[in-house]
Amino acid sequence: MIVTLTANPSLDRAVALAAPLAVGEVQSVVAAREDAGGKGLNVSRVIAAAGGSTLAVLPLDPADPFATAVHQTGLPVRAVPVRGAARTNLTVTDPAGTTTKLNALGTARTEADATALREATVAACADADWLVLAGSLPPGLPDDFYVTVIRAVRERWGTRAPSIAVDTSGAALQAVVADGRPDLIKPNDEELAALTGTPLDVTVDGVDRVREVAATLVPHRVGAAFVTLGSAGALLITADGAWHGTPPPIRVRSTVGAGDSSLAGFLLARTAGAAPADAVRGGIRYGAAAASLPGTQPPAPADLPTGDVPVVTLT
Repeated sequence: MIVTLTANPSLDRAVALAAPLAVGEVQSVVAAREDAGGKGLNVSRVIAAAGGSTLAVLPLDPADPFATAVHQTGLPVRAVPVRGAARTNLTVTDPAGTTTKLNALGTARTEADATALREATVAACADADWLVLAGSLPPGLPDDFYVTVIRAVRERWGTRAPSIAVDTSGAALQAVVADGRPDLIKPNDEELAALTGTPLDVTVDGVDRVREVAATLVPHRVGAAFVTLGSAGALLITADGAWHGTPPPIRVRSTVGAGDSSLAGFLLARTAGAAPADAVRGGIRYGAAAASLPGTQPPAPADLPTGDVPVVTLT
């Protein structure tokens, strides 16, 4: 069982253009779709599509049209009643796969909402293997909200507590790394650079430099780091070693949700007992599949690319 918490879910609207985005111009849309989104929901959707067991925790106003989109996913959901609609995000993609994202802040949540979300997450973790805390925090929730969730889950379940993965950024990620001691974080290279205060460009500095920067956090701050690198693949750093994998060639249609799918693929492999190198392969295959699909459509096993995913051990 993999439980996810999406504190700031969104109705994700995606449009595909017939030509590159031209600011200030009127352009034709060739395709459009709407999905119930947010990083945790995206992870749960991928896990469910693969036949895995998952439960998605999220705030939900029953009167919000977003509720219909959530129910249409067919996911097992533990909805925490709140007032106020979920945010709406817009993604624009051109024929070359270049993606422009416009993300709203979200509805402000109260201290009572925070308590209810935390309690619902703790209850959902009974017999869970992993808890995924994913996405931005809405206005009103403190930067250390995920830290309080981690502590509450571990206090309640003790040795039966699930492993905890965190996929967020900015102040929320800073707080988790400072005080939460998660088992896994999943930054991309830009988020890792911001987290450590180290300028980092994988296309210039190389994968070894990413490993060196991530190793400043592992294992004394976080148990492991699974760093997604876009077209450069992904890198896993643990206390026992580091592994880098490169993706097979694909036609990119939308990068939205690709990192979430990578995390889902990685966790699916780990819960199945896969070795680190194979878990990296799983994460890369799912991320590549997501990038080849429109919008935030979750990839299913049939969507996975069949090309080779080389994984090397770094020293």
